[in-house]
Amino acid sequence: MLSTIPRECPAFLLERAKALPRVVTAVVNPVNQLSLESARQASDQGLIEPVLVGDPAQIRAQAEAIDWDLHDLRLLAAADEGQSAELACALAGAGEAAALMKGHLHTDALLRAVLKREAGLRTASRLSHVFHMTLPGSDKALSITDAVINVQPTLVDKIHIAQNAIELMHALGYQLPRMAVLSGTEEVTRSMPSSQDAAELVKLAAIGALRGACVEGPLAFDNAVSLEAARIKGIGGQVAGNADILLVPNLEAGNMLFKQMVYFMSATAAGLVLGARVPIILTSRADPLEARLASCALASIFIDHRQQAQARALAH
Repeated sequence: MLSTIPRECPAFLLERAKALPRVVTAVVNPVNQLSLESARQASDQGLIEPVLVGDPAQIRAQAEAIDWDLHDLRLLAAADEGQSAELACALAGAGEAAALMKGHLHTDALLRAVLKREAGLRTASRLSHVFHMTLPGSDKALSITDAVINVQPTLVDKIHIAQNAIELMHALGYQLPRMAVLSGTEEVTRSMPSSQDAAELVKLAAIGALRGACVEGPLAFDNAVSLEAARIKGIGGQVAGNADILLVPNLEAGNMLFKQMVYFMSATAAGLVLGARVPIILTSRADPLEARLASCALASIFIDHRQQAQARALAH
């Protein structure tokens, strides 16, 4: 049942990102072949200017194995993955890197370093992860959040998760993205707390606590993505059958959903952690190069959007 269709790095993401300046990116602990090859591919495509943070001997050995000349690149020595994460975060906090990219280390180790106050990367927002999902040969994107970081988010957490995803969609050109707040039902019921959270989020969006999107819910998955299912069930609105963002009730639901798309549909899952001062390019060990390259392109587009927004704010 697994899809054999080759995965693709979405051309529309890559072309847009290539037109932007290279992003100075601290690559954290790229001491295995896949993580270093990912940095090389993104560099060769003109997406990033990598700063490699880790054990220099291991990095050089892996670079030799893939025939990558590191002569013109900056290497920052670190003894282990924990120190690699701290040094990379210090670079970003000092403004010497505009993005972080996960290499060969545990996600927890990287995020702990990001959240340390001395790193200077924390904001008022909660960290959350967004998957930008695309299918081979299609320009249609669907964002899933949060399938990586927030295990059982509260209603307040979901406000942060939603706002981070909305900002990413704005960066991609969606002026008013359609967000479906998912549950197992379209009815609000006490027996399914996620449906109550969804109803509260819709109310909060209506009074301006959640900005920049059309938010509807609770919606079951079929009603969020299928116009036919929504029509049969008599569900109207702007989001049903047309969702751009799926706000999942918890990590397990999102994790299963994105992996089903990857393994059954050959979807490419570009992943970013948002909510810090810089985006974090975060992929799993099983992700192919296409997903890693797409994640770098996504980070470049997001950074450009944020810089333009800051410039407009200063101009006013």
